[in-house]
Amino acid sequence: MSKTKKAKKLRRPNIPMAASPTTAVGGGLEINREAPAGRSESTQPTFDYTHIRKDLTRIGVLAGSFIAILVVLSLVLPLLVK
Repeated sequence: MSKTKKAKKLRRPNIPMAASPTTAVGGGLEINREAPAGRSESTQPTFDYTHIRKDLTRIGVLAGSFIAILVVLSLVLPLLVK
């Protein structure tokens, strides 16, 4: 794995882009040749976070169950040790 950093202008956030005509440039950078420099409100991408919400719910349920198991064990184990 290389430890060299990309130039700041070659870095892009990992977000889904709206469908538009693009041209690939070296390094995987895509430049929109037909759109003006500024984005209008209608071309803003919409994000779908349903899969992230499901993952966070699953993490919350697992964390809650592990904490409940630890509380039960902390109450039961001292009685068994006697």
